[in-house]
Amino acid sequence: QVQLVESGGGLVQAGTSLRLSCAVSGGAFSSYTMGWFRQAPGKEREVVGRITGGGITYYVPALNGRFTISRDNAKDTTYLQMNSLKPEDTAVYYCAADVPGTGAEYDYWGQGNQVTVSS
Repeated sequence: QVQLVESGGGLVQAGTSLRLSCAVSGGAFSSYTMGWFRQAPGKEREVVGRITGGGITYYVPALNGRFTISRDNAKDTTYLQMNSLKPEDTAVYYCAADVPGTGAEYDYWGQGNQVTVSS
């Protein structure tokens, strides 16, 4: 069974940085596209970005380059580096794994990680 365990969230001040980690176990991590999402209070979940198994990244343009997604296939872990954080970045952040060939967009999800940015 594939499991995703997130870590690294917390309460930070605006303008600072935070890095979230998502450790994957039980599957072929290097073949997965890993996505990052967030859900702010009272809002629908939205895409932050993704990284393919080969390291190609995509980001939502509205982030203006403040966030960076990376992965370490040797550690079966993906990271979300968030810089210049703003109060509007406050949300629960989720990582998800897209397993090739299943037909589903994202097959497995992390438990969610609260990030709160104070002004």
